[in-house]
Amino acid sequence: MLDTIIVMAGGMSSRMKKSESDKLDHSKFEQANKTSKSLITFGKNNKPFIYFLLKNISDAGFENVVLVVSKDYKNFKDSVDKFYDELNLNISYATQHIPDDRQKPMGTADAVFQALEQNEKLKESFFCVCNSDNLYSEEALKLIKGNDYDNAFLSYDRDSLDFPKERVSSFSVVKLDNENNLKAIIEKPTTEQVNNNLDLEGKVRVNMNLFKFSGSKFFKFLEECPFDPVRNEKELPTAMINMIQSKESYVKGIPIAEHVPDLTSKSDIITISKFFE
Repeated sequence: MLDTIIVMAGGMSSRMKKSESDKLDHSKFEQANKTSKSLITFGKNNKPFIYFLLKNISDAGFENVVLVVSKDYKNFKDSVDKFYDELNLNISYATQHIPDDRQKPMGTADAVFQALEQNEKLKESFFCVCNSDNLYSEEALKLIKGNDYDNAFLSYDRDSLDFPKERVSSFSVVKLDNENNLKAIIEKPTTEQVNNNLDLEGKVRVNMNLFKFSGSKFFKFLEECPFDPVRNEKELPTAMINMIQSKESYVKGIPIAEHVPDLTSKSDIITISKFFE
């Protein structure tokens, strides 16, 4: 039975810290610059963003959460411990170690690889993966948890995402076959590429990093994932495409149409604050 989700929270929040906004109050501005973005607080009770994600994860029926964090995660754990007893979850931590010759983590594929290295049973079982800075709905989490596919991701209708047009247009587009099997991921697509890769419903589909994987089928592709030549990171889409091209397994796109609140820059803090009002 699938009961575990890996939440990737080991990033450095660099885009959040570099971004600007003259509409944030001092408290939120300080949080954005000094803490992990998923610890920025929202709502009338000032709960960290990740609380709301973990609440939805719990309500969707997951039992175990593996939080992938940086080696200096004491403040992160202290924040989670404050509301731990409110959630019906077993929460553990996996450290995403950074080699001495690098300043930043090695990417999303490396985050999941290190989580599996530190949780051996997941190498032979099914598990889900998501970001820590997206607020996936309970319904979306149930959908990725409850399907019968070996490997899958939620394939979001791009038009359902309530983001500015210029932001949405930069999202990677997924190419699916007539049975919704993933064939390719097109980054920074041109208008022509978008129009040539509509699904059977005529929709543009994008990946918002909500996945299900078979550890026994996917682990070796995580382990062997190459660095992206431009970003110099090991990325989950690369490992997924390599698995598909090997013909050893498949990745099914599960269609969904709803917004996903996203916490990337300081301007998102304002939007998400309104969401929780």
